[in-house]
Amino acid sequence: MKAKQIRFFSPDENSEEKKKEKKKSVKQAPVTGYISTGGKLVFPDKSASQLGFDPENNRFKVGTQDGKRKIKSLYLIPAGGEEGETFELAKAAKSHAISLPFILQKGGIDYAKSKYSFTVKSFDYDNGVTGYELKLASDSPKPEYTGKPRGRKRQNPIGE
Repeated sequence: MKAKQIRFFSPDENSEEKKKEKKKSVKQAPVTGYISTGGKLVFPDKSASQLGFDPENNRFKVGTQDGKRKIKSLYLIPAGGEEGETFELAKAAKSHAISLPFILQKGGIDYAKSKYSFTVKSFDYDNGVTGYELKLASDSPKPEYTGKPRGRKRQNPIGE
């Protein structure tokens, strides 16, 4: 007869405190924003506060993945001091925005015709600097496929 796999309990699992700690974990809502019709990356005040944008340090380096033609995600890296080649995060009425109209057009994003939104994920960039990845998503439906049918032709057509 084979030995059975047995999981043993610990005295800590039998206490009430352990159960309460597990229930306290709450998922945070994803941080989102959108691209305006003027070609600006717009972060609502709620998103900016969740990300912890510093009002004094409001300059960012903006980039995308090297070697890609179409932009699928943008990367924002906070720039310290007055470094060159940075973009300013400007305060608007109820949001913060970075103006990037020509970069977005060159990257294949037609922000004037369709609405784009993005979700923000933070990552460790370099020497304790936290960067932000903006994953773009279009709200317009995907165009219908109009190409030729692929594969082998059917022997018995279904429609007859």
